[in-house]
Amino acid sequence: MTDAELLRYSRHVLLDEIGVEGQQRILRSHALIIGAGGLGSPVAMYLGSAGVGQITIVDHDTVDMTNLQRQIMHATARIGQPKTLSAQIAIAAVNPEVQVIPIVARADAALLDTLVAQADVVLDCSDNFATRQAINTACVKHRQPLVSGAAIRFDGQVCVFDPRQVSSPCYACVFPPDAAYEETRCATMGVFAPLVGIIGSIQAAEALKLLSGAGQLLTGRLLMLDGRSMEFTELRLPRNPLCPVCGVRGQVKPLGRST
Repeated sequence: MTDAELLRYSRHVLLDEIGVEGQQRILRSHALIIGAGGLGSPVAMYLGSAGVGQITIVDHDTVDMTNLQRQIMHATARIGQPKTLSAQIAIAAVNPEVQVIPIVARADAALLDTLVAQADVVLDCSDNFATRQAINTACVKHRQPLVSGAAIRFDGQVCVFDPRQVSSPCYACVFPPDAAYEETRCATMGVFAPLVGIIGSIQAAEALKLLSGAGQLLTGRLLMLDGRSMEFTELRLPRNPLCPVCGVRGQVKPLGRST
């Protein structure tokens, strides 16, 4: 690490659980973020400020006035711009050393198959069930760890799925792809602005822990937040051989995603 890097990341270096070696692992890592909205904003900003060497951000949408209530990565001056380009500008303003690769496209199966294979960690900040399933399928195929977050109204969820661990379920274990879940969106249901910040920050924390080797991850544990009472509930998710994607099945109802 250079003197400038030691100064910029000094508060991480001071942590015994991270130190110089852990920060160097962060600097050499590549994170893939799917979605540059409410969850993607704190995820991208914290990963960028922490020095993740390469961050690929995928989103097909543009910045809209209604986004600014909660999507803290964007700004009024960038309304109408692609969200991934807005994200690149925001991260560069905090940490110009990070390489941000903006991809203005929908995260379909073919694109995910290419991008997931190149990443060290994948963060699902998307807003629909089909995309979440496609991300999970690609992560299982390429054995890449997935940090999944969801937020709608006052309710949030976070979990880590790691196909490299035999005891870890995948997203489809918990939310079967053939289940008839009603899609819920913040455009019709609303979302409490700080909630996406809380959930996205937890996603960023789990990704940084995973990349640096610090702490215990939320692997196989679904962390649920009721923002009304600010109460967390944890549900452990065991493996089951009936999953259509990785051989595991679960019964938890997913939340809609906020963008």
